[in-house]
Amino acid sequence: MRRLATLFTQSCQEAKQVRTITVCAMFGAIAVILGYYSIEIGPYIRIGFADIPNRLVDYLFGPVVGGCFGGILDLLKFMMKPSGQFFPGFTLTAITGGILYGSMLYKRPFTFRRVLAAKLVVVVICNVLMNTLWMSMLYGKAFMVLLPARTLKNMVMWPVDSLLLFTIVSYMERAGVLRRIRSRLAE
Repeated sequence: MRRLATLFTQSCQEAKQVRTITVCAMFGAIAVILGYYSIEIGPYIRIGFADIPNRLVDYLFGPVVGGCFGGILDLLKFMMKPSGQFFPGFTLTAITGGILYGSMLYKRPFTFRRVLAAKLVVVVICNVLMNTLWMSMLYGKAFMVLLPARTLKNMVMWPVDSLLLFTIVSYMERAGVLRRIRSRLAE
């Protein structure tokens, strides 16, 4: 429990730095642009890349910055490209996802096993449970009717999204991009 409190405290300190906010703004711009590009595999499965900058923020700056970034970016994306009506539950899901990823990835070794575990926790809590509840409330369909299809879709995408995130972040680590960002923040 003490380790988790320390992570939140350190992440809160990160949030107070202007350089952190600047890096988050750049990652936010990248996320908005990547949101326009995805690979459609059938009517229900889509591989998107807009989530990668969010996970980088969670990994670099922790749960506090990750949660704030997720919520603000969700609102910004909706304002720039509204799709349907606004529902605050989805913003709450984005905040929760950032907090969960940040808690599991921040200042910890970046391994495929850790990415799989973090993604599984977020898939179950955020994508399957929370988003299914919001969709049930929003569209008036029973939660248990929506649950099986959403669970199947998310379980299929879980290893794909995990591998995509691990590959991109590992490549950025090997190329020295993330080390350079960290060194600039430490100045």
